[in-house]
Amino acid sequence: RRGNTHSGHGAGAAYLSSSYQNHTAPCKILHFWMDMRCTLHLTPKQMHCEGSLHSGGHHHYYYDTHTNTYYLRTFGHNTMDAVPRIDHYRHTAADLGEKLLRPSLAELHDELDKEPFEDGYANGEEGAPAGDAAAAYTPDSKGVVKFGWIKGVLVRCMLNIWGVMLFIRLSWIVGQAGIGLSVLVIGMATVVTTITGLSTSAIATNGFVRGGGAYYLISRSLGPEFGGAIGLIFAFANAVAVAMYVVGFAETVVELLKENGTLMIDEMNDIRIIGAITVVILLGISIAGMEWEAKAQIVLLVILIIAIGDFVIGTFIPLDSKKPKGFFGYNADIFMENFGPDFRQEETFFSVFAIFFPAATGILAGANISGDLADPQSAIPKGTLLAILITTLVYVGIAVSVGSCVVRDATGNVNDTIVTELTNCTTAACKLNYDFSSCHSQAGPGCHYGLMNNFQVMSMVSGFAPLISAGIFSATLSSALASLVSAPKIFQALCKDSIYPGFQMFAKGYGKNNEPLRGYILTFLIALGFILIAELNVIAPIISNFFLASYALINFSVFHASLAKSPGWRPAFKYYNMWISLVGAILCCIVMFVINWWAALLTYVIVLGLYIYVTYKKPDVNWGSSTQALTYLNALQHSIRLSGVEDHVKNFRPQCLIMTGAPNARPALLHLVHAFTKNVGLMICGHVHMGPRRQAMKELSTDLAKYQRWLIKNKMKAFYAPVHAEDLRDGGQYLMQAAGLGRMRPNTLVVGFKKNWRQGDMRDVETYINLFHDAFDVQYGVVVIRLKEGLDISHLQGQDLLSSQEKSPCTKDVIVKVDYSKKSETDTSIAFAPSSSERTPTPRKEEDEDGKTPTQPLLNKDSKSSPLNLADQRLLDASSQFQKKQGKSNIDVWWLFDDGGLTLLIPYLITTKKKWKDCKIRVFIGGKINRIDHDRRAMATLLSKFRIDFSDIMVLGDINTKPKKENIAAFEEMIEPFRLHEDDKEQEVADKMKEDEPWRITDNELELYKTKTYRQIRLNELLKEHSSTANIIVMSLPVARKGAVSSALYMAWLEVLSKDLPPILLVRGNHQSVLTFYS
Repeated sequence: RRGNTHSGHGAGAAYLSSSYQNHTAPCKILHFWMDMRCTLHLTPKQMHCEGSLHSGGHHHYYYDTHTNTYYLRTFGHNTMDAVPRIDHYRHTAADLGEKLLRPSLAELHDELDKEPFEDGYANGEEGAPAGDAAAAYTPDSKGVVKFGWIKGVLVRCMLNIWGVMLFIRLSWIVGQAGIGLSVLVIGMATVVTTITGLSTSAIATNGFVRGGGAYYLISRSLGPEFGGAIGLIFAFANAVAVAMYVVGFAETVVELLKENGTLMIDEMNDIRIIGAITVVILLGISIAGMEWEAKAQIVLLVILIIAIGDFVIGTFIPLDSKKPKGFFGYNADIFMENFGPDFRQEETFFSVFAIFFPAATGILAGANISGDLADPQSAIPKGTLLAILITTLVYVGIAVSVGSCVVRDATGNVNDTIVTELTNCTTAACKLNYDFSSCHSQAGPGCHYGLMNNFQVMSMVSGFAPLISAGIFSATLSSALASLVSAPKIFQALCKDSIYPGFQMFAKGYGKNNEPLRGYILTFLIALGFILIAELNVIAPIISNFFLASYALINFSVFHASLAKSPGWRPAFKYYNMWISLVGAILCCIVMFVINWWAALLTYVIVLGLYIYVTYKKPDVNWGSSTQALTYLNALQHSIRLSGVEDHVKNFRPQCLIMTGAPNARPALLHLVHAFTKNVGLMICGHVHMGPRRQAMKELSTDLAKYQRWLIKNKMKAFYAPVHAEDLRDGGQYLMQAAGLGRMRPNTLVVGFKKNWRQGDMRDVETYINLFHDAFDVQYGVVVIRLKEGLDISHLQGQDLLSSQEKSPCTKDVIVKVDYSKKSETDTSIAFAPSSSERTPTPRKEEDEDGKTPTQPLLNKDSKSSPLNLADQRLLDASSQFQKKQGKSNIDVWWLFDDGGLTLLIPYLITTKKKWKDCKIRVFIGGKINRIDHDRRAMATLLSKFRIDFSDIMVLGDINTKPKKENIAAFEEMIEPFRLHEDDKEQEVADKMKEDEPWRITDNELELYKTKTYRQIRLNELLKEHSSTANIIVMSLPVARKGAVSSALYMAWLEVLSKDLPPILLVRGNHQSVLTFYS
């Protein structure tokens, strides 16, 4: 409390204390970081606070004690709405205990089903505090070992980069390339690793990083295809790298044994024995846990640093005994002589670079244990980039030092000194009174020393040679240990994602750190196998290329993610550039060929093979990869570009809006339309949800994802578009007006024939026919599809629906149980029930352990469900008929009226599909009896200009013949219940009835359209005569004038025209040309 006190403070404080003790005015004491000054007054119901929530200024607030208590609580305590917190954004699959969820929008927005205050809250406002929920979220992280950026990343990367090359090959590289080009070689390698390090940092800071190292980074950036390919070869490369490093260690030990004459058997078998013992010890350290492994790495790093220091100290204390071996200490003449290159034995700059580059790798050693880092987003960038900087400076420093101290060739003979002073010395050794000219004249048969001839130059230069041997041991063992830890963890992450079947057993972890013990054993066995071979010269280039392939893809990941411009790509690490990353990826690919061209080709083949395999298997994962983002970006850009393209008849495509209802309720409808839209045009499945808005909106959100997945699973290239509307007509209008995007909009409405129109509510028929009128109003074409067995199988629920015929992808999710309370012939294009869920099939996926839906017969003989009746059996058979290969048969096209060519285009597109390629098109047209040949030739000419193949053209000259009396009588009997019979009623009654029931057929209307009615009846007779054996019939749809032809009469026309026929499509284009014979 600051400031002067008023005289009433004592009484006020006493009052508050008394009130608290008597529970009459509960208070909470809060500690504010703000500058708050309070003055308490004697008035028992008021407290005066003066001050500001920020420094400076005076504001006065008067609250009673209850109000003060309420408003001084933590923000968010009194509402169901959640304040922003990191826990709400954690990954669903995180192994961090129970996931803390924010309230859903429905919980905040929907009306309450319960009475106010029934659950202790009113209108969603008095909810549990967010902090209470957070209290329940207590991940069990006790005892889990996590590393910081130094121990977890910096140390590991330095140990992996400082390999055996540092001690036994760097001096030889300086001898071959000279100091200048050696620094350039180191610099070029550093450029590649630095760019890769920047890219790694960008990916690692673009969200929470889990275990899996390079595999996790690539797979979550580029997707499972690239990630799965790289993950497998990267894990294998690390496993074989264990053998490489252990064999390097064993070779060094065997050399020491050989020098002392203490070989156990022979060199090869000694390498195998020592290598096997070493890898067993390393396995024990790894299984002991990451904490022990980290301690071992620290010890090895200390030994390595001491060895490097030993060399540096040795360069300042040249001994006379070492001068015959070419070591003279720092000398400007030696520096100048060694600055330029002197390539020998067919070595070149690129061959030297290929030998050195593997020494610069190892930058992913820290990222490979990303799951064991306390803060990988911070640790990976800092540790990796700092390790690259330190190791590069050490490489450059040692290269310059050894090039300044040691000559290229030396005999090692103490007698090769120059006694008399020479005036024509051309070499640095000569100027230092040593004559090593015999090395140049005889190509060095007696020269075993110097940069060119001795791989142990660093041991010779060092102050204490055994420390260099210890450094070599440290470099090899630390790299082997890091690889032995990395390989199982990468492989464990790969197996957890189930990219490759059969590897899930290696996903299991043990202990508090989720150690992949099975992966350790597998890595141990692979390493032991290659150690026993003891010949790694062939496999070494492949392993180097495997590492480089992962570097290339990490760089490409950053470029790809930046190119996709996904809003989710926003790395916290800002020091990257997409084009530099692309250059890095290209450089990695070039270096692969520089190191070994055949190994590079083999790597590409392996990666491509694994990529194709994973792509073919289509793993069920969704990681928000940049591949997905770029797919969206390409679609968006092409859609925008397409919007600027004018329509042209040559580019016309049937883009269909199918009124399917639930897509899996009418598989035959979808498959028939899919036959002429697949890879050609747009296909949208429209579903109108009716009924209470609240229920319908919930169904919309769930159905959208469910049915789109269903379409994808069943390989239907279509989109699902649900809408809510008060009735079917409104919903259809919404879809026709708003479906699609830009030029990718429907131009054809497809509906199933309303088979039950005579039994249902005629208002539904009115709505159904009005959809046709609405479609024509917006210049849509209309297609009506009828199967005599029906289309709608949604009334069948319960047992698995697959018959003796082949299981169809589209019906395999539909489970059927016969419900005899509904008529089997019920078939509508859209669910008309008040709630769309009433007539939507209930999918039930019965999957085996592999996630595949098992194949079962149509009627389970052991099922307790009622058997299917004959009509339902036929319905199910018909629902899958378009999924089979169609035999040699006909597609009959009755092109009676010119609608722009859609009636002819659809059957042509159907015949281009593989299942329909054996079907032939027969064309039927109307004509005059005395001009049949002329009309046939004219149509043949037109079809040839349209480049549409046909098997026959039939001209029907008797279409206008009066139909049979019995068919006319059957038609009149069918429409009788729907006639108005106004001549038998009072005018007022007839008008009222017509107004209330506009679908009724008037006597005047029937007489006016008698000719058209007879035509439909006659056409049905001709269809039965000529096309009863066709696979499908495509026929011109008769058009009813809006406001003149009643719905009942029009439905009667469609009924009589299409009854008792093979599958028939009644087609009417929008009378804009969709065919052309111009080029």
